[in-house]
Amino acid sequence: MPANPYASYRDTAVLSATPAQLVTMLYDRLLLDLRTAHAALGTGNDAEATYRLGHAGDIVATLADSLDVSKWDGANDLLGVYLYTAQGIISATASRNPDTVLECITLLEPLRVSWHEAASTLARQPEWDVPAAAGADQAVYAVA
Repeated sequence: MPANPYASYRDTAVLSATPAQLVTMLYDRLLLDLRTAHAALGTGNDAEATYRLGHAGDIVATLADSLDVSKWDGANDLLGVYLYTAQGIISATASRNPDTVLECITLLEPLRVSWHEAASTLARQPEWDVPAAAGADQAVYAVA
């Protein structure tokens, strides 16, 4: 039996996920970290807030680094959202201002919902229905 069954389950879920599912997982964890940091700042739990904001910053960096701006016209705009969010996380970490974290949450939550909708649509779309010019994996990699 593995030392940590939860870690094994998580690792298997990540390794077997489609690109669209990976993006939704990142967004889900990003928003969880930001909400937890917001609550921690509100209660004065600086250690928890710092940890969660740091992890959220790592996720935003991963999303920004994996974005291929040459594959989609709106990619530069999405990159701008990621850079703005990264700056907000840095500012919230320094200022301990929960309103800055709330601004990041408000900005990212609609994107999280949209990614879930897109992933659901891709999961329901048969492979033969994907346009020949952009395979199913390319459609997601273009914006992931």
